[in-house]
Amino acid sequence: MREYLLTLCVTAAVTYLLTGPVRKFAIVAGAMPEIRARDVHREPTPRLGGIAMFFGLCAGLLVADHLTNLHQVFEQSNEPRALLSGAALIWLIGVLDDKFEIDALIKLGSQMIAAGVMVVQGLTILWLPIPTVGTVALTQWQGTLLTVALVVVTINAVNFVDGLDGLAAGVVCIAAAAFFMYAYRIWYSYGIEAAAPASLFAAILMGMCLGFLPHNIHPARIFMGDSGSMLIGLVLAASAISITGQVDPDSLFGGSERNTVHQMVPVYIPLLMPLTIIAIPAADLILAIVRRTWRGQSPFAADRGHLHHRLLEIGHSHSRAVLIMYFFSALIAFGALAYSVNAASMWIVLGVVFLSAIGLVLLLLPRFTPRAPRWAEAFVPPRYRRRRAATATSAEGEVPAVADEDDDEERVRVAVGVSGVNGATAVGPRSRAR
Repeated sequence: MREYLLTLCVTAAVTYLLTGPVRKFAIVAGAMPEIRARDVHREPTPRLGGIAMFFGLCAGLLVADHLTNLHQVFEQSNEPRALLSGAALIWLIGVLDDKFEIDALIKLGSQMIAAGVMVVQGLTILWLPIPTVGTVALTQWQGTLLTVALVVVTINAVNFVDGLDGLAAGVVCIAAAAFFMYAYRIWYSYGIEAAAPASLFAAILMGMCLGFLPHNIHPARIFMGDSGSMLIGLVLAASAISITGQVDPDSLFGGSERNTVHQMVPVYIPLLMPLTIIAIPAADLILAIVRRTWRGQSPFAADRGHLHHRLLEIGHSHSRAVLIMYFFSALIAFGALAYSVNAASMWIVLGVVFLSAIGLVLLLLPRFTPRAPRWAEAFVPPRYRRRRAATATSAEGEVPAVADEDDDEERVRVAVGVSGVNGATAVGPRSRAR
């Protein structure tokens, strides 16, 4: 565990320290696209944050290769090299897209090629342990198609959810944390060494996201761009593929295949675990494809119908919308993790139901904003105070003389945002160059 923590910390430190210089490089290189109709931010913000994340990945793999126990992963498996090859290819395509806006079909093709590169080097699904059936061996073509499909879906799911400051990095970090705990338990409790690469990939992915988040939380000073979102999506998919198709349950327990797979609940959970850790991004991806196809648009056409856009339309603030997405991602990922530990416990089901009810209340919170009594208005934020308006007589009649404090704050926010877009001088943190 100490070596995993050391690898995580080194990856996070390198990513964090490089993000600042990368931001300056992105500004000089002109990787600051104009504000688009679907964007939530109001000022041009540099991209290319994926550069720092990629070098954090390289640093994590380099450190792990020189550690006593983790070095065995590089000796016994070619998966770290396969991951690095695929990550380098997808990262280069992402950097070019952040600067020159590459066509969507070209990016899709590059994602397939990156997945194929990893398959050629051994990072592929060889068999699937299916409950009540047993271990199903896959042919080379079946394993290749399934691996490529999983990589492409995961990359695009993470890319689609990257719409608010800190959203994609936080959601993927939560997913990586849950998957690390799951993979480490498989390796440590069951002694399955084939789970070690997945644990290493998940630890490095956590470090990449944690190192980038301080620069990306609202208001973000830099975006990860496609160079970052596609990169972390590929690493997340590689973790799932590594543990799903490389562990043979028949070699661990005696008896029939059906009984063997039934005993190995933590092994066949990977069939569902990759879907649960990206449940929110995957749902957003499916809804976007259905919505755009129904309108007669291309599935890759951008719009403002994503889940995070809907949260903003309901009335949630930017920060609250991100936290709600964090909450549901953690609920699904760690709920599946708890189920893999003890599938027979009813308390796990009741806990998930209870937390889901809390999440529903959080979703509907803007529609049920409470108002404090007048005697307590001095102790609560302005948004919980009752509207007060004084009237002043004018030539045209009675008009409000004192506006509501909520309206004052909203006008200030709008004024600051407009001045930032028009290039005028603004006051506060939004006046910083991005």
